[in-house]
Amino acid sequence: MTDNIFIDSNIIIYSLGKEIDKKNISNSLINENPIISVQVINEVINICLKKLKLSKDESFDIGRFLIKRCVVSSIEITSIKFAMSISKSYQLSYWDSLIIASALENDCSILYSEDMQHNQIVENKLKIVNPFL
Repeated sequence: MTDNIFIDSNIIIYSLGKEIDKKNISNSLINENPIISVQVINEVINICLKKLKLSKDESFDIGRFLIKRCVVSSIEITSIKFAMSISKSYQLSYWDSLIIASALENDCSILYSEDMQHNQIVENKLKIVNPFL
């Protein structure tokens, strides 16, 4: 049985970029049937529209692709409360804590993110891994 993995939006964005090594790693992780949250889809669409200047059609196509390719988890009130607790306990931003809470709620053992501390263990269950190191 394989471990559940969660992918942060910053990893997914590299699948759209020009850095071939990072693009290949990102695509490989997306092909592993990862778990993402609705927050990740929203962040990716927002980055596509605002930073990458993609059209709405292109950005929404990427969102639809993620919905089809990944396991998408909802964010509930319990997720928000858990994120607030994680944010205080680990001195992390609320948004990073919400990603972590979603990963933990989905029994993930690995969270792939470039923006958080590599190899940090959260709640003795979740390891944060920067796949580009």
